[in-house]
Amino acid sequence: MPLDVAVHPQTLTSTLHYLKRGAEKPASYRIEPPPGVPKWNGIDDPHDVTIEDGRGRESEFSLDRNGFALIKAPTAVGDFYSPEEIKSFYYPEVERLVRDKLGASRVFVFDHNVRNAGRGLIGPSRQVHNDHTVNSAPRRVRDHLGADADELLKHRFGIVNVWRPIRGPVEDSPLALCDARSFTDDDLIASDLVYAHVRGETSRVAYNPTHRWYYFSEMQTDEVLFIRVHDSANDGRARLSFHTSFENPLTPGAPPRESIEVRTLVFFPPGA
Repeated sequence: MPLDVAVHPQTLTSTLHYLKRGAEKPASYRIEPPPGVPKWNGIDDPHDVTIEDGRGRESEFSLDRNGFALIKAPTAVGDFYSPEEIKSFYYPEVERLVRDKLGASRVFVFDHNVRNAGRGLIGPSRQVHNDHTVNSAPRRVRDHLGADADELLKHRFGIVNVWRPIRGPVEDSPLALCDARSFTDDDLIASDLVYAHVRGETSRVAYNPTHRWYYFSEMQTDEVLFIRVHDSANDGRARLSFHTSFENPLTPGAPPRESIEVRTLVFFPPGA
């Protein structure tokens, strides 16, 4: 629903899937693991939580304050299921949007996911997580920007996900976002993602009853969520916000959610 239309907030309760902290570092294998090693050694820890609807309060949320923000951002993309159109048209569109909204000096899109389980694509993630850690975020800069990385990493940089519905309104599997003011780094659990030629690192999350969760009901295709995955500035602003999809008890039987998330490296002018 557009930001300028009056709505009735729909706060709800749903189950979110945290991770129990264990003796071993959690690891998920995206390839066949070595003999005797499980594909995933984590322990699911589901909890029923209240998820507040941010509708009618959109202006209260910002990346620096909460770690996420809802932005009105129409798109000219006609087919989000065309990889060629996404990379040739949507990537530059997202780079301009992030640069203009955040005052960045440079923005670089490094990948994306299109989700629609109804078309055989990946479905929404049900794990509470953040896509990077303080170790893996700078590694992304080095992986993608090579010779420029050392100079870029001398100044403030971040990773921001841009999440958009492909079809609205979103009723199935909305995105829940945790207010950065309600958690600390102690709640994060560094976890490995193991591929054939690289071992990445993301953050899973241990349950804490202080966590405060939000979503924005009935998101439309002309809206995007900015989600701060990492920010190198350690000056009191929010440095990240973890997130997850959830089963929406208000819309049982809704068609599968269709969405695209684009991941961006964001660089700021020296002294920013």
